[in-house]
This record gives sequence, structure tokens and C-alpha cells, in this order.
Amino acid sequence: MRIRLTAGETVLNATLDDNATARDFASLLPLTLQMNELLEREKYGHLPRSLAAGGKPQFRYEVGNVVYWSPGPDIAVFYDHDGQSIPAPGIIILGEIDSGADAFKKYDGTVEVTVEAVD
Repeated sequence: MRIRLTAGETVLNATLDDNATARDFASLLPLTLQMNELLEREKYGHLPRSLAAGGKPQFRYEVGNVVYWSPGPDIAVFYDHDGQSIPAPGIIILGEIDSGADAFKKYDGTVEVTVEAVD
């Protein structure tokens, strides 16, 4: 499934993975979240509920990953890489931004992000 993330004038397209967690995330769309800064590498926002398990937990990330952090429950978008690993219980990759994830660098602090299905 294709999704669109809109933050101010920034519009990014992404493709969700085919796993139960990503499909459950898609069932929440459209969704507008206040996304906060974390470690100058990611923006994260609190989801209205936990997502179904089904993706394999990862302890590494790549720029452009859209991920689920179950303790939040939060969604996060990685826009920079600091070489650090992710602590337990890890993240579940929901999908990947096509290009331009570094555009999130220009938003200091909190930014409102709308996520919607485009398919």
C-alpha cells in the first residue's frame, strides 16, 4: 500500500511493507499526529492504540524507515542516522519513504504530520 506523509509544505510518499503490523497501521488512516523530535534522527508520534504484532523486530534502522515502537505505542520516521542501535524490544518496520526523508530536519521540535493512504 502507498501512503503520503504531509508535514507543513513537505509531502513524502512511502510504501508500506506487507506484514500484519503495517496492515493494522493502514487501518488507522487517515491519521494526523503531533510528531516530536528524538535524538536529532527521528520524529515520533503517539498512536491512538497499539498495533497488531506481525512484523519482525529490528534493532537497526535506515534513513527513510517508517517504524512502529510498541512501548509507545508510537510511529517514527527516521530522517538521519547516528550509528546507534535501537533498544529492546526493537522496532517493526512499517514501510519506507521513497526519498527526501531528510526534509524532517527542518522541523525543530514538534510538527503536525498527516498520514493518508494514496491507493
